Amino acid sequence: MSETKLSFKQMCAKFDVTPRTLRYYEYIELLSPEKDGRNRFYGPREVARMTLILRGRRFGFSLEEIRQWLEIYETRGSRPQLEIFIENADRQLLELERQRAELGETIGDLKALREEAARLLSEDGA
Repeated sequence: MSETKLSFKQMCAKFDVTPRTLRYYEYIELLSPEKDGRNRFYGPREVARMTLILRGRRFGFSLEEIRQWLEIYETRGSRPQLEIFIENADRQLLELERQRAELGETIGDLKALREEAARLLSEDGA
């Protein structure tokens, strides 16, 4: 049974990334597609890695952290990878909670300023 492989263009379309992004992930060795001349082909391993990369970026992890997770999986297996992920996830959850609190405060400040501006306009126009 042959593995389905995606071309460079198909990989970009599947993950909605630019060619530049995909080339960069290859350059920093997050992805290692098979090469046939100038053509690149991505198998299930690379698709799984790309899924993890994009999920990690969405959660705010650095590319270096993601690279380390991928390397740990390759060299030590899934258990150590999951242990490191939990440590990093705990740290990132604290940071996201801090950002959410800060954003809530900023929204409250902006609402108050908006209300003050609206009040000034209504007094001025009365």
